[in-house]
Amino acid sequence: MNLLLFGPEARDADGRVRVSGQQLRHLRQVLGKGVGDTVRAGEIGGLMGCAGIVAIDKHSALLEPQLDTPPPPKLPLVLVLALPRPKMLRRTLRALAEFGVGEVHLVNSWKVEKSYWQTPVLAPATLREYCLQGLEQACDTVLPAIHLCPRFKPFAEDTLPGLLAGRRGLVAHPGDYPPCPRAPGGELLLAVGPEGGFTPYEVDMLSAPGCEAVSLGPRILRVENAVSALLARLF
Repeated sequence: MNLLLFGPEARDADGRVRVSGQQLRHLRQVLGKGVGDTVRAGEIGGLMGCAGIVAIDKHSALLEPQLDTPPPPKLPLVLVLALPRPKMLRRTLRALAEFGVGEVHLVNSWKVEKSYWQTPVLAPATLREYCLQGLEQACDTVLPAIHLCPRFKPFAEDTLPGLLAGRRGLVAHPGDYPPCPRAPGGELLLAVGPEGGFTPYEVDMLSAPGCEAVSLGPRILRVENAVSALLARLF
């Protein structure tokens, strides 16, 4: 935890913040902080800065934030991602928050198992927690917007054209396609399929409104590795 995050509702009448649970354990056991010490802190959706520890015991810590620094800018990117299996989703969302992706559309694909859409991992509170972990690591305060799109065809036909307005669209897909461009600049939309890629039909559906199929090479990567490699190449 490189940044202690708190919500606006956590402030008391004096603007101070009380934390407990995992954040308290990190302050005491990992950072070894006590009264009079300061930590990096940020208000979710707001500014960053530091917070002085006013009081601390085994139950909670009371902090006085002094915030004056805006969060880092988000990447100029909309990510369309075939829903990964639940265990991989946690790692992938945390990485996306670390990279600074601001908008994610989790979509269905023929290769996505139906059970993935029934997992409690997709509960809003759980998705928020995964993203907060990434923000704490990267020192950011703004959560990415996550949209669930369990029907592929309506997404491709009805939603995707609007998302592509003013953006260059890329579909990362293994095969004989041009290599993914390096730092092309401008606003981008990137679509990443499940392991092994989208089906040919799905690639055609994504290409119809203007997405270009590109490749990272002959190797078939795990979703989390493919996303990280693509973001590093594009930005």
